[in-house]
Amino acid sequence: MRANIKRNGQRRVVIVGGGLGGLKLASSLRDTDYQVVLVDKNNYNQFPPLIYQVASAGLEPSNIAFPFRRLFQNRKNFFFRMAEVQRIDTEEKAILTSIGTIHYDDLVLAAGATTNFFGNKNIEASALSMKTVGEAMRLRNTILQNLERAETEDDEVKRQRLLTIAIVGGGPSGVEIAGALAEMRRTIIPRDYPDLNASEMHIYLINAGPRLLGAMDEKSSHKAEKALKELGVEIIADCRVTDYQNHSLILEDGDFIHAETVIWVSGIKANRIEGIPVESIGHGGRILTDSFNRVKGMTNVYAIGDQCLVEGDEAYPQGHPQLAQVALQQAANVARNLIAAGRGRSARPFVYRNPGTMATIGRKKAVVEIGKLKFGGFFAWLLWLVVHLRSILGVRNKTVVFLNWMWNYFNYKQSLRLILKAES
Repeated sequence: MRANIKRNGQRRVVIVGGGLGGLKLASSLRDTDYQVVLVDKNNYNQFPPLIYQVASAGLEPSNIAFPFRRLFQNRKNFFFRMAEVQRIDTEEKAILTSIGTIHYDDLVLAAGATTNFFGNKNIEASALSMKTVGEAMRLRNTILQNLERAETEDDEVKRQRLLTIAIVGGGPSGVEIAGALAEMRRTIIPRDYPDLNASEMHIYLINAGPRLLGAMDEKSSHKAEKALKELGVEIIADCRVTDYQNHSLILEDGDFIHAETVIWVSGIKANRIEGIPVESIGHGGRILTDSFNRVKGMTNVYAIGDQCLVEGDEAYPQGHPQLAQVALQQAANVARNLIAAGRGRSARPFVYRNPGTMATIGRKKAVVEIGKLKFGGFFAWLLWLVVHLRSILGVRNKTVVFLNWMWNYFNYKQSLRLILKAES
């Protein structure tokens, strides 16, 4: 097979991964002298901050995803190939993919990260992750199917297990999905499932650290914890999960949580690509780079976003946080440096400017940190809505999400709780 991309005399930049960073880089190189080739295993970009809303039946997958080809219509210097990258051949200056070989002049790795199960095979086989739209759909189907099964289950033990959801991980993803499910229990279960007792539905949030949202200020953590407890979420702090067997989550203190649904949002690891030198891989599988995002020990190869770890930044000795803003800023800087190189100008090192952190907990509940400003509640929730609405791709998607949020705010009567599975 062949990738079928003709050389046209332009210098070719191949981008592996069309997440927020990869897409930002491709967009920044529009109308330049570079030929841009974007390679991704999916034909769409997804918006990770709202994946939990798909998982909790708050939004449809199409609301937070947008096809690459639609984004780059009528761009003569842009090519998209849907493929999985198998390895990098530095001698040939090419990537080997599931559709053939693609040569590059400059290669940018932006393939992101995947869920880290820390080697626990039982948890990996049984727990549900929430990194992609596909995983969110699987989680949504599981939750809704378990509710249907619980409504007709006569065995009390089995019914309780079906109605128990354990979320492992107290970061923003864990807090947000816990809040969304608690809101569902409060507003949806009594109306849609009248034969179920909503009080029998238990939502546990288990965190290995002493407090939730460990990357945020202690005050914000306490606000988030208080808001979740008000919603009825049962928080277990300072406790690790060791295994999952026979529908039971096993905690390190010896306790069990009998749950049919386990949501694992406890950590991530960089997606691995063969052909990168072993000495260029850091902790969490992240690719080591210099301050210009150039991969250690490789020529004309860059890495950005969750997949990379910039060495030498005294402010972030363990690497920059694996957040969307880091990927976007690194992408913009790499694009600027590539354009500068084509014009004979010097490169600029990457310096991360933290725009702030936020997490939503539920209806009218969120926490926000912007510099020294830290606040929560209704106005934090409104700011969270505005920031995320602005970041969604496509006018149609922005409009649909906005109307969906407003409709849900006033009457909670979404009609998105469909169990959709592809026929085999």
